[in-house]
Amino acid sequence: MEKKNAVVTNAPKPAATANKNTGKVEGKSGGAFASFAIPIAILAGILIYTFILGNGSNFEGGDNANHPLPGNMLGQVYKGGPIVAVLIAVNIMIILFAIERFLTINKAKGSKGVESFVRTIRQKLNAHDINGALAACDTQRGSVANVVRAGLLKYQEMQKDTTLAKDQKVLAIQKEIEESTALELPMLEKNLVIISTIASVSTLIGLIGTVRGMIVAFAALATAGTPDATALANGISEALINTALGITGSTIAIIAYNFFTSKIDQLTHSIDETGFSIIQTFASQEGNTATTSHV
Repeated sequence: MEKKNAVVTNAPKPAATANKNTGKVEGKSGGAFASFAIPIAILAGILIYTFILGNGSNFEGGDNANHPLPGNMLGQVYKGGPIVAVLIAVNIMIILFAIERFLTINKAKGSKGVESFVRTIRQKLNAHDINGALAACDTQRGSVANVVRAGLLKYQEMQKDTTLAKDQKVLAIQKEIEESTALELPMLEKNLVIISTIASVSTLIGLIGTVRGMIVAFAALATAGTPDATALANGISEALINTALGITGSTIAIIAYNFFTSKIDQLTHSIDETGFSIIQTFASQEGNTATTSHV
């Protein structure tokens, strides 16, 4: 007896492929989103750093070259140096890509809960109501429904085929489900590599700002006579601000990556479960047909 996870194999995952049911090219939308989201995030980071954090109203004498006003956090963050602009851009990227993945994966689920859809398909299969199962796929829509619909269509085709043996028919249905899954998964996984990269890069960028701040701090200690207390405080402040922003971005990115990965795993499991039900139902029906014919 086959295992449930045997439905999806290590089939190649093309970056941009045509959806069999819709004829549209999937996968390119994620690349288009990245091409404008990243420049927008960088521009926004520079503008926020320059005109919001660096606004003169946040500093003594209205000049951002002076000390921040007491208790003014915007001015203090500005004193973290130009690396702050990069870290702000990185955090904006995380938010943009997280929103894009959330919307894409929700769309892939379809019009209602995946668990409810899978349960409906299994009920239709148990009743040998293939047309009803196809109608449920048309109502549900989304990646899971697309894969299931492809499998059901192949199911109907194999029912009418009188030239192939039972094992060949089962293999044909399984192959159809595998190919449909390979077409849908790239759309779900698009841009996750960017989020995972940001999770690592954000900490490193923050570390660069930290080192830069510590250089300023130690330079203040190295002055002849009395150390420059102001420069020392500014250097330590710069180091801590960059560290905080870098860790914040990395933390959000790691949480987002794990969250979306778990959601994709749930969808893949649903595809596996439904595909297994389709194959088992067909094998059972073919077996009964063969037994009846023999009698």
